[in-house]
Amino acid sequence: MAAPGHLLAMMRAPEDSSYGRTGVGLRVEGLPLAEELSVVYARMSGLLLSEETVTTAVGLVTASATEAIPGVVGAGVTLVDERGRRTTSGASDPVVEKADSMQYELDEGPCLVAWAQRALVRLDDIDSDGRWPRWSRAVAPLGLRAAMSAPLVAGDRSLGALKVCARRPDTFDRHAEHLLVMFAAQAAILLANVQSVETARRLGDGLKDALRSRDLIATAKGILMAREGVAEEQALAMLLACARREHRTLHDAAHALVRTTVRRGH
Repeated sequence: MAAPGHLLAMMRAPEDSSYGRTGVGLRVEGLPLAEELSVVYARMSGLLLSEETVTTAVGLVTASATEAIPGVVGAGVTLVDERGRRTTSGASDPVVEKADSMQYELDEGPCLVAWAQRALVRLDDIDSDGRWPRWSRAVAPLGLRAAMSAPLVAGDRSLGALKVCARRPDTFDRHAEHLLVMFAAQAAILLANVQSVETARRLGDGLKDALRSRDLIATAKGILMAREGVAEEQALAMLLACARREHRTLHDAAHALVRTTVRRGH
């Protein structure tokens, strides 16, 4: 299989090169494009094992897209969380972040449509494209003339969109579309997995905290049961009353009781 550097050079081959016409059937050195792209993403496989952040993963995605797709001046990822909050991550150029911030502010633009409709969106000439007039006028000073966004879909989840921008109109063709779609498909799986790892870790940390809090409260109840000669339910009631009286949480009240008891040496 080709080395990543050679792979990227071959990806830049024009449509009429010896590598064949663009489209779903595009092959490089006799291998399907999806398999060739997996070489690029092989360097990301360690993320799942090392539990790196989503930001790191996105940075690798946008760097690879910028290198592989001809004419790209910048790439970035719009991530949409479960509450609909939109953020740009891994932007390879500040101009991408500026263009995205205008989409979020105006609530219109190609990335938002790609995410919502789960479909590729391509603008051959931002100046003359009339689908999002406010956004097109807003980004005019940035010098962007073409843009393309592909949805990040993993299973039944739409995570956001991967986008690329160019300073020349008509920069993107079917070859570029196919590359971006392939990057987005693999990137979505990667991001979904990394997010799952982070979610599991957060849940794990929360569970550990909950267990520690439970054990601390149990210890405090045991102290009261021994000291006051009461049952577990009464000990809990006493602890709750103390928490209310001192305007503390149950955890803090239990912690204070245990700490004071340890200092006194019972």
